[in-house]
Amino acid sequence: MISQAHSATLIGIEALPIVCEVDLQYIKNDFVIVGLADKAVQESTERVRTAMRNSGMDWPNRRILCNLAPGDIRKEGPFLDLPIAAAIAAATGQIPISELEGAIIIGELGLDGALRPINGAVSVALMAMAKGFKRLILPMENAAEACVAPDLEVYGVKTLLEMVELLNGSTEISPFEFKEGESGRLPDYSVDYADVKGQKHAIRALEIAAAGGHNLLMSGPPGSGKTMLARRLPTILPALTLEESIQVTRIYSSSGQRGGSQGLMWERPFRSPHHSASHAALVGGGKNPKPGEVSLAHCGVLFLDEMPEYERNVLEALRQPLEDGVVTVARVQASITFPAECILIGAMNPCPCGFKGLPEQKCVSNPSTCSKYAAKLSGPLLDRIDLHIKVPRLKTQELLDIKPGEPSSAIRDRVMAAREKQAARLGVGRVNAKMAPKQIRELIPMDEESKEFMKLVSARMGISARAFDRLLKVARTIADLACEEQVRKGHLAEAVQYREALEE
Repeated sequence: MISQAHSATLIGIEALPIVCEVDLQYIKNDFVIVGLADKAVQESTERVRTAMRNSGMDWPNRRILCNLAPGDIRKEGPFLDLPIAAAIAAATGQIPISELEGAIIIGELGLDGALRPINGAVSVALMAMAKGFKRLILPMENAAEACVAPDLEVYGVKTLLEMVELLNGSTEISPFEFKEGESGRLPDYSVDYADVKGQKHAIRALEIAAAGGHNLLMSGPPGSGKTMLARRLPTILPALTLEESIQVTRIYSSSGQRGGSQGLMWERPFRSPHHSASHAALVGGGKNPKPGEVSLAHCGVLFLDEMPEYERNVLEALRQPLEDGVVTVARVQASITFPAECILIGAMNPCPCGFKGLPEQKCVSNPSTCSKYAAKLSGPLLDRIDLHIKVPRLKTQELLDIKPGEPSSAIRDRVMAAREKQAARLGVGRVNAKMAPKQIRELIPMDEESKEFMKLVSARMGISARAFDRLLKVARTIADLACEEQVRKGHLAEAVQYREALEE
């Protein structure tokens, strides 16, 4: 008898449908899995056999042939244990074959029949919904994450025996229901821009970056507060929408990191990899490609502290994700795309020793060393960074006298108002930094005074066409923060200040 159970496998963050076919043959007692299965899947033979026996289920004294179709897709990981067990149980009459129709089953089995959580549950649920399946059966720990898919009944089970009872109708298990209670709600941050004394110019630049989704580079001596400023950027970003939360959760879940309440991640990511991070760690890849830091920062912030200390080839790999908002990892078997729309915040010292320009401390780096240090950031990479600011070190008297800064909540209100204007102009979820060249010409009107100003700026600074467009995008964001439809000379002049720092 042949039975079938439907399941899924992960390729990157995408789930692909898999069919587990089981045939019982009247020859020697054996268990064979075919269908381009990796070592972890091949080991399912022992896990499934032992789990079924320890759960009190019958094990057929026949040759079991399990085919994982389609045969040209490589199946990885132990997550096909549960559907293989379900197909064997159906073939031996322990559950009705009809109950496997229209259902996706996925999960890893322990030797005692208990189920362990899987990666990519939300991707599996969305795939099941798109393919017209009606039920999804998976480990209990993943049920809250997977129930975001509408029109799909999601059942969380703790053991193999519990799944068998569910399919036999001998137990009542209610499907999980998604409650959109946290959507649009801001997390409770432990940090705030009210903690920052002084640095109004830097906070203003970070406000612009948050409002328009612009990349920013900070340069300043050690102890000037660059890291402190960067770590507070998520506190002025809008709350994640349900769609954004699902996107973020898909990326983290496929990497083996699961969300908290209700299974979804509701806090904007803040990723701060060490400068020793490899190419694959930063942009994604590996033998079985996984998302890198730039994808894990999707819808959030990627902070690169001590930016010139990163390997040059690692930094250069960021150019395409910063421009396109996606990372494409090409392999012989397939080309995998990961989302990577984030705000890049870089921080660097003015020189290797960090004391260049400080009157109270002498710089010990020679000019050639300083030049090589700064040259680690290539022109094409800097061209993709919209804002560059210098963060000075505050004097002791200033730290004692200056009052606490503006709270993050007040800055966030302005950021959200500016983003609402951008959503009305560009579409939901779009920001000024992602405007196409055609949109720049159509949506950033300038009067004659502004045009003449830009002609002077272009002639004096010799900026590239990409940098020219980025200047206009920043000016558009500054105008949105000022609640003005027309981009004026004053908005352009402020935008040029950040580009001038970049050209120094």
